[in-house]
Amino acid sequence: MPDLKIGQYGEDVIDWLTDHLDGFFDWLTTVLSHLLRWTYDIVAGLQPLPMTVVFGVIALVITRRIGLTVLLVVGLLLVDSMDLWYETMQSLATVLLATAVALLIGIPVGIWSAFNPVVRAIVAPVLDFMQTVPTFVYLLPTVLFFGIGAVPGMIATVVFAAPPAVRLTQLGIRQVDGETVEASAAFGASRWEVLREVQLPLAMPSIMAGVNQVIMLALSMVVVAGLVGGEGLGGIVVSAVQSLQIGASIEGGLAVVVLAIYLDRVSAALGGQGRGNPSWWPRRRSAEGLEQAQGQPAEARELAAAS
Repeated sequence: MPDLKIGQYGEDVIDWLTDHLDGFFDWLTTVLSHLLRWTYDIVAGLQPLPMTVVFGVIALVITRRIGLTVLLVVGLLLVDSMDLWYETMQSLATVLLATAVALLIGIPVGIWSAFNPVVRAIVAPVLDFMQTVPTFVYLLPTVLFFGIGAVPGMIATVVFAAPPAVRLTQLGIRQVDGETVEASAAFGASRWEVLREVQLPLAMPSIMAGVNQVIMLALSMVVVAGLVGGEGLGGIVVSAVQSLQIGASIEGGLAVVVLAIYLDRVSAALGGQGRGNPSWWPRRRSAEGLEQAQGQPAEARELAAAS
């Protein structure tokens, strides 16, 4: 078989991009670096103990489970006791920003591909490529484009984590009952209104499952980000492995586990999975029921208000 020199062609493409789009890559590096810094300032805006309280309140409001919230708070206190709080917040900032970018790209592409067979046929092999190619294969080009630091690790994280957002958004929309869509159109709803009011709400469980998967995949890239100079827990783990510091590697790995459990439980509860329904949680009054009760007898209005 003749040598097709595919590797050489790929190297030529990367060299061309580096030579002709160097200014764009520098601009993107600057923007992402500032966004990372701002995100870090937000998640580490207070001292560890007050921020732990904030994270605990967020977990309680979203999960509505006291026991789980206590467990998550204990895990965060454990991270602080290992003096890894700020490294954990750096990793959290990277995960949150990479997740936001992946969702801003993945969800619209998923919606587009759900309605367009041509786009779906093009996107499917691209997603397969993104999910199966080893991370280090596209990590090297990102280093050549963006240099050493947190940005190339974040770009690689976005590439690795985006496919579930596309696939599950597309799946959720395509699984919406066709008769429901037809009924909405028959009542005069436009295509945009059908998407906004019918298809996206019904597809939301699938979309939120994609969000959860994107977050977890982004977190799994923390160590890879450390290999290219990224800050946070990845740098701690990589440094510990390189210098054979067993204790430091265990502590860094444990901090990653605590962060993973927190993000997994909170993001899953946002999608309705694992959310509690305790008796102490305040119930919202049904505004629609109160409107329908206007002009009805007092007993009917009282029943509507109680609902």
